[in-house]
Amino acid sequence: MAQVTADTLIRDVLLTHEGAAEVFERHDLLCATCMAANMDTISAVATMHDVSPALLLDELNALPPVSPEEG
Repeated sequence: MAQVTADTLIRDVLLTHEGAAEVFERHDLLCATCMAANMDTISAVATMHDVSPALLLDELNALPPVSPEEG
């Protein structure tokens, strides 16, 4: 599985990483329900909402991939 980078789309992270929605929610980011998730990147969202991109990336990359039966 590919690593999440600053240029990864929010939608892609939500689809490929189990628990991604919870990571975003911990940082008061409602990415799982935002229409912009289809076009915004990790970097853009972090910058817009004053969240450390590095911290967000560390937390997202620590997540397990979505299991095949879920995805």
